[in-house]
Amino acid sequence: MFVKEITKETIFIKAPAKVNLFLEVLNKRQDGYHNINSLFQAVSLYDNLTFSLMEKPEIEINLVNDVNLSTKSDNLISKAYHLMKKTFDFKYGLKVTLEKNIPLAAGLGRRVSLTVVFCTIIACNTLCKLGLDNKQMGRLALSIGADVPFFFTSGQALVQGKGEIIRETNYPDNYSMVLVCPEIFISTAVSYQELKRGLTFSKIPFNLAACHTTEEFISSLGLADNDFEKIHLRTYPELERIKDVLLRNGAQLARMSGSGPTIFGIFLELPDIKDDNTVVQGNWHFDTVRPITLYGQV
Repeated sequence: MFVKEITKETIFIKAPAKVNLFLEVLNKRQDGYHNINSLFQAVSLYDNLTFSLMEKPEIEINLVNDVNLSTKSDNLISKAYHLMKKTFDFKYGLKVTLEKNIPLAAGLGRRVSLTVVFCTIIACNTLCKLGLDNKQMGRLALSIGADVPFFFTSGQALVQGKGEIIRETNYPDNYSMVLVCPEIFISTAVSYQELKRGLTFSKIPFNLAACHTTEEFISSLGLADNDFEKIHLRTYPELERIKDVLLRNGAQLARMSGSGPTIFGIFLELPDIKDDNTVVQGNWHFDTVRPITLYGQV
């Protein structure tokens, strides 16, 4: 996440996507959430947001590109603004311009990427001079989305509980990724239902070994899994075709991110996948990214 002050009343923020390098759903909790075990990695695919203070104590959201997003009170940006306004009782409003580049409902951080929540909290903190540190902002963000506190880390972390237990990690990140998102909508809520993780279900979390090289890291990741992938590959054969294209073109590992439908491939050397004949048959969105570091950018 990268913040640039334009004026004292306006800032620009690049909000990154995150990939679940592996994802286990361990069991359902009493509060309705699920306990997970996952390795999150921030990557170089960004939504761009510009925040400006307004005298009127309200929020105004403008979309740069033609995306089917609500700009009303159910929007995550609006929820984050009202949370901050209620908590700190500041009198300002926010004008927000959002340029969406992260595919919608892609398994890269929710329909409106959860990164916009932490960006809005940072914007309120910076523009209204609230003086909050990353941990304080992360605790506030947790009430809106379980994954949001991750974005206040260095960019790579083992995430457990419902998303609030975060242990920063330092695994090798000298690789590239190709993200492939087909035009398939997969509901996160339905995905959890199909997993059938009840209160009595119990699963031993995967323990990723210490790794000193990129090759060791990728090999260890191959021993893990994505629990959602198992059910979605049966329902959506197109996802299997995407995995096959990535592996056939030299991916060391191909796996679903989050609850899908994005499939990522990890490469030591990037090929020109779009020359593959299979790709022409599918209306797939491609992004080439690298792991990024967030620490020190707030």
